[in-house]
Amino acid sequence: MAQIKFTSKPDFFLILRNRIDGYFKDNNLNKTGDFRLYSKSIILFSALVALYVVLVFFTPSSVWLALLLCVLMGVTLAAIGFNVMHDGAHGCYSSNPTINAIMGFSLNVMGGNVYIWKQKHNVNHHSFTNIEGMDDDIDIKPFIRVHTAQKKNFLHPLQHFYWVLLYGTTYIFWVFYNDFKKYFSGKISEYTPIPKMSIKEQLNFWSSKIFYVFLFIVLPGIMVGWIPMLVGYLVICYVTGLLIAVVFQLAHVVEKADFVDPVSSGFSVEDEWAIHQLKTTANFGTGSKFLNWLLGGLNFQVEHHLFPRISHVHYAKMNEIVKETCKEYNVEYKEYPTMFEALKSHVLHLKAVGQAA
Repeated sequence: MAQIKFTSKPDFFLILRNRIDGYFKDNNLNKTGDFRLYSKSIILFSALVALYVVLVFFTPSSVWLALLLCVLMGVTLAAIGFNVMHDGAHGCYSSNPTINAIMGFSLNVMGGNVYIWKQKHNVNHHSFTNIEGMDDDIDIKPFIRVHTAQKKNFLHPLQHFYWVLLYGTTYIFWVFYNDFKKYFSGKISEYTPIPKMSIKEQLNFWSSKIFYVFLFIVLPGIMVGWIPMLVGYLVICYVTGLLIAVVFQLAHVVEKADFVDPVSSGFSVEDEWAIHQLKTTANFGTGSKFLNWLLGGLNFQVEHHLFPRISHVHYAKMNEIVKETCKEYNVEYKEYPTMFEALKSHVLHLKAVGQAA
């Protein structure tokens, strides 16, 4: 297994971490979630149950109303992933490990697998952000080329047009293809294997996949008919996938973000880990209270990557400390003022990389 080494001394991060720790100590705050996250969880889970019950058991006679509810259900699933599952799987939803495990397991209910996700996201993505062959999140080959070290094919010059269709397939491919590929190959990415899954984790994998198929495909098919179920399910999956993909891409696949080819760099990064995170990550739309609520603070991606075990409800305050420290150490802090500006940058990046040699 190849290893990436971060070679410079972590002076910047030591200072920054001490300042963040001081903020929580001075204000007598826990780093985990609080009433803001718990109340949001109740709203999101209640919305999901209500939408499911209405669509499956009290299906609206109006096709357009039913489709609108499917769109809302797709948004709700993505929001649960952003807010509840994400904090739970990072161990920062609560100070209680059992509650974190339960909230993280919500991913299994939604068709994914939290064990594989933790290896893919918590370990690979957060350790090796935007490093080719290590960060599985930038491996969208052969459909999307995110940086010039990736091999180019005939599709890529048009990727700045078809991304909006492709991203909508990411959720359904995640549930029915990517998890199984990783499970059977035993690898998260080219250079990183998955630690051997216990019998319990394997049972969780198969039982939750079966439960998901029954809950979101079989039962709705029986209740509303197979064609309406298929149409509604595809709408839900498209909306969920599009939201998940776009939120990630706007944080790491934009014009301002750096990428690393580990082979050409000799598997060595000439930065401390925290500086690497700042070079490969960008914030967007942090001034929007709506985005902050809906996206679980993932528009504060810089703060999340520097401190992944701190709940997103604290990112807005941490943002000020991180910016001040970056300015003091002359470290570039990358951000876009609005989500639209970040999306524009993402599309321009796709165009440039897709057309580059």
